[in-house]
Parts: sequence; structure tokens; C-alpha cells
Amino acid sequence: MLFLSSYSLLAQNSSTASINSATADSLHQLGDIKGAINIFKLMYQRDGADFNGFYNYACVLSADGQVDSAFKYLYIACTHDTSPNAFCDADFFTLRKDRRWNDFETYLISSLQKKSNNAIRDIEYAKKLWLMLANDQAYYDCIKTAQIKIGMNSTVVKALWDLKKRINDDNQKELEQMVEAKGWPKKSQVGEYAATAAFLVIQHSDAERQRKYLPAIKKLCEEQEARWSNYALMYDRVETSENKPQKYGSQLRFNDQTQKYELFPLLDETKVDEWRKEVGLGPLADYVASWHIKFEPQKK
Repeated sequence: MLFLSSYSLLAQNSSTASINSATADSLHQLGDIKGAINIFKLMYQRDGADFNGFYNYACVLSADGQVDSAFKYLYIACTHDTSPNAFCDADFFTLRKDRRWNDFETYLISSLQKKSNNAIRDIEYAKKLWLMLANDQAYYDCIKTAQIKIGMNSTVVKALWDLKKRINDDNQKELEQMVEAKGWPKKSQVGEYAATAAFLVIQHSDAERQRKYLPAIKKLCEEQEARWSNYALMYDRVETSENKPQKYGSQLRFNDQTQKYELFPLLDETKVDEWRKEVGLGPLADYVASWHIKFEPQKK
């Protein structure tokens, strides 16, 4: 049987000029790693030194087990954009198993510190949190792809969610131990990415843990050591877990009857955008559009 990947079909119907990073990223998210790699190859051949997809190219090469090439393009990407992205990216779990990862980690941390004038004061705490963020974000693309291809309630989707739960449980237990020993991580202590990691781990935990840490997150926001948008998301999680209406409109649920996502009830839809703006969130209509939800707030 002749199998044509989505890349092959695209290439037959598109000019080389129309092939871009967004196309490759879409294939990556749908699980077509080979198709994404082929598009990145065409882009690199076309653009040469002006190629702007080094990082994402490294991601798909790592996912495909092409370790040497993944390291090559990851190093190049980090010379163009020095950030902790690579430490927080689940696509690089393959590279983390390679002995060269320690050298890369040392190189990138040195670059980060030089760029930020040694802004990260607790490197070891940050490293643990970066890895926790990578674990936290792992497999969501796989789950989404499985939901699209074989259904929300398939055994594959359920198995992936079981895997995610085990990963999240381990993350949450480890974070609690670290917070008990070192306190909730501050931006000025571990940097923006690592501080956000702690929030996301608790955001994906149970309501009891969320309720426990919500006051600490609010206090750090008041000290400008955390994002108010993160507090808003956690606040809504706690409220909806208690069957209360949400304030900021951040929480969605899947309706089994309609087979569509919908908003949890709102505290006041005439004020929700005002509240969202106060914590740095965009209009609710824009946020929910990604889930094909149409939101038209009532006027005051």
C-alpha cells in the first residue's frame, strides 16, 4: 500500500515559496514528524543563513531521534535567541539522555547569565524547575492529536491522560518538597521561566493544592515577583472546583452532549473583560475563539 504523508500531499499541491515554518509546526503538532522535517529541510535549502526555524527544526530532529543534527541546530538557535526555552521543552527529552546535554546546559546557562547580568541567583533550583516545566508540558500535543484522529473518549486518549496524571503527580510531589525547603520560587531568584513552571505544576494539580498555594502566589504578585495573569488562572480554577462562577473566564469544560468545549459560568460577563485587562489578559472573545466558542458579552 502506498502511504502519502501530509507533507507529501502538501508538496504536490504547493509551491516551495508557500512552504513555511507554520506549516512544519502544524505537521509537528499532528504527529507527522517526518513531514515536518522535510519541510524544514526545504526551508533551510531555500533560505540558508536567513533560515528562521533553527529551534523548531532542532525540536523535530530530536523527536525523530536524530541527536547529532538536533544538537547542531539547537546550538545555532541559541546563538540567535538566548533563552531557557530548550530547558523547558519536552521535545528535547531525547537529547537530555545524551552525554552531550550537560555540555549544552553549561553553555546555555553561561549565555543566559551573561545576557541577564547574572539575574538567576539560584541556578540549581532553576534547573529543577525548568525540567519540571518540560515534564508538565509533555504529551499534550499527542493527546490533542489522538482526540482529533480517534475521539475524545478513545482508549488511547484515556491511556495518555493516565500517563500525564502520573507525570503530574510526580511533579507536584517534588515541587512541594522544594517549596518546603526553599520557599515558593521568585522571579528574582530563579527567573521568569522557572517561576512560571512552579505555577503551571500547581495549576495542573488538584483543588486542595491550588487552594493551598493561591495566597502565596497573590503575595508574590503584590511584590512583583509573579504574574497577576497566573494568579487569575489559579483563582478561576479554585472557584470552578467549588462549583462557583469564574471571575476571569479562563476555564473551559467539554460538553459530552454537544461534543464541544464551553465556558464555565461567569461571575459577571459585563465585567469579565475589564477584570481580565487588570491582570494582563486579552479579551475573552479572542481567548475562547481557539476552541470555536463565540463569546458576546452583555452590555452593562
